[in-house]
Amino acid sequence: MSIVYDKASGLISLHTRRSTYQMKADELGFLLHVHYGGRLADADDLSGQLCLVDRGLCGNPYECGRDRREYSLDVLPQEYPCFGTGDFRTAALHVRSADGSRAAQLRFAGCRTEKGKYALEGLPALYGDEAEAESLIVTLRDPASALEVELQYGVLEDLDVICRSARIVNRGDGPVVLEKAASFCLDWPFGKFDWLTFHGRHAMERNMTRQGLRHGVQSVGCARGASSHQYNPFSILCAPDATETAGECWGACFVYSGEFLMEAELDQVDQTRLVCSIHPDDFAWTLAPGESFQTPEAILAYSDRGLGGLSRVFHRAIREHICRGPWRDRRRPVLLNDWEATYFDFTGDKLVSIAQKAAELGMELFVMDDGWFGRREDDNGGLGDWYPNEEKLGCTLRELAGRINALGLDFGIWFEPEAVSEDSGLYKTHPDWAVRVPGRDPCLARNQLVLDFSRRDVQDHIIGELSGILAGAPISYVKWDMNRSICDKFTASLPPERQGEFAHRYVLGLYRVLEELTAAFPQVLFEGCSGGGGRFDAGMLYYTPQIWCSDNTDPINRLDIQYGTSFCYPACTMGSHVSAAPNHQTGRTTPLSTRGCVAMAGCFGYELDVTRLSPAEQAEVRGQIACFRQYADLIRLGDHYRLRAPEEGCAVWEFAAPDGSEALVQAVYTRVEANPVPVHIRVRGLRPDSRYRVEPAGPVPAGDGAPDRGWSPLPAVLSGAALERSGLTLPPPRREHQSWQIHIRLCP
Repeated sequence: MSIVYDKASGLISLHTRRSTYQMKADELGFLLHVHYGGRLADADDLSGQLCLVDRGLCGNPYECGRDRREYSLDVLPQEYPCFGTGDFRTAALHVRSADGSRAAQLRFAGCRTEKGKYALEGLPALYGDEAEAESLIVTLRDPASALEVELQYGVLEDLDVICRSARIVNRGDGPVVLEKAASFCLDWPFGKFDWLTFHGRHAMERNMTRQGLRHGVQSVGCARGASSHQYNPFSILCAPDATETAGECWGACFVYSGEFLMEAELDQVDQTRLVCSIHPDDFAWTLAPGESFQTPEAILAYSDRGLGGLSRVFHRAIREHICRGPWRDRRRPVLLNDWEATYFDFTGDKLVSIAQKAAELGMELFVMDDGWFGRREDDNGGLGDWYPNEEKLGCTLRELAGRINALGLDFGIWFEPEAVSEDSGLYKTHPDWAVRVPGRDPCLARNQLVLDFSRRDVQDHIIGELSGILAGAPISYVKWDMNRSICDKFTASLPPERQGEFAHRYVLGLYRVLEELTAAFPQVLFEGCSGGGGRFDAGMLYYTPQIWCSDNTDPINRLDIQYGTSFCYPACTMGSHVSAAPNHQTGRTTPLSTRGCVAMAGCFGYELDVTRLSPAEQAEVRGQIACFRQYADLIRLGDHYRLRAPEEGCAVWEFAAPDGSEALVQAVYTRVEANPVPVHIRVRGLRPDSRYRVEPAGPVPAGDGAPDRGWSPLPAVLSGAALERSGLTLPPPRREHQSWQIHIRLCP
């Protein structure tokens, strides 16, 4: 059994293949966190290791009386600590009662188990059937206020993950206001840790930072309306000596696309606490008697096999139990997006001419990006008027899609449904639908406002508009964009005292719109986007199985972006394109072969004017597409190994078949030096006793000044043991930003 409850002792153990999560309801009714780490036996009770010492100025529960009993919530590890009743550390729950008091003290009131993974109404969550998952519901109750919290735990034993969420119910007679409602709290009574977080900015997202925890509270989060370019809702705590291949690591992935806060605290006695919640600075939720509030879910995982082992747990969880629909298990089409080829300067005939060349080169999907609707001639207006500009296109949308289909290509389209321009007909008809504070001029970004997705009428309007377009033309792909942060937060649909609910209700509205559209058009591949990677999170992946990784298509910058993204998210979720050189964002010139190599480590596509390619470049593109098709399943389903970080001068990564039958190693030199030091790597995930042929993968570069690649430094045949224990030495670079792709396959 994955969930074991010993009623006599109060011990609860949650088991996965390699981990155990343990908690205990003690004699005073407090639910203490005991262990999350390596797998234990059912009879192992680690609560005896908790150090009960009389700490100065640490309060004691009233039941202790004059005998302080060396018992204080201020130093005990807890499952769901509350503010205001003796624990002065970072709290999971802040509540304001009708009388203005801000205290709660939750006691254990029972638990139950359920087959299958619990689901969350209106929120994305990891899913699992009765054969894959089991759920535990623990009820905690505050005797003084009748506030009740249901802690929800989903255990997927084979997947090696545990999910957590909380449902908060007002069982009292008066209203209460939730000022902070965390999805989980994790306490470690012992140990030193490094904290890995992922920061960034537009066009440079998810840069990994690793630092040792210091005393006090450290946090990352976002109050921009979306999970943001600046901080990703994923973090790792690990042993200071943890590497890619060894050491203990704990990861937390917040399945939420809105404002969030992750807090790590090292307390006075060197205990560590990690708490994750909707960002409390912009949150206040009123619960009338009988009402409940559901927090978003978090996915937790533990690995004693290093950072790489932890990442592969999350990759499988997201790929198989977050992503849904027909596209979850299908190779994504090789696409051409017209954005960097044309920007706003196009006609229908121009698009068709580009699409015709794309079809000749072997591409499968043509995507018409921004500029096809309303009076949209630049990014300063037109948003909200979702009707085709037939004068610009020279035909109807259905006719244009038909012309593209006749070339043998599927047809895709770009939307930014969450935004509105002041010059649009939608804004002029419904100015109250825009998010803005009454009596104040709004803050503009890209000269656009945000539609109030917290309102049901706005949601219904967008569902209707987009449904009409998707039903009216043969569209097989949608790029869903969102190009600004949300400020001036106010909604006319809520009274003044409930404006703190707006940010979360906006996200709930977005999820409803996405759920309705993806259910109505299951054949359509939806790709998420928010100025590139500004909303790259597991919540969006529940609706859109891939996300445009970044607006930055420079392959050298993309090495860093995709490297950081890979710590949580699998390659099959990362939209990645080959663009022109010099690159439009950085001005850097890189070989076409390197641009292809980097883009193949994701959802492969192109974003350039293919009609301007030379014959040699066209031949190389054909070869790249054939190469991607050959290795697409290996990249999509393979175990991902980070062999060398971009900062080390040569970025190297690998996709290995789960059965060890083959591997694809990809490498890009980020700098060239005279008399270079050899780059040596150890290949992972192979069968030690089998023999493998090592050979170049992909087309030979042509037309970009590439010298003969020369493969003589690499051996032809080696055992799996030799490739892992001794490894391979890569050929040295002969020019800036040279790349290598190496296919390793079982010998016949």
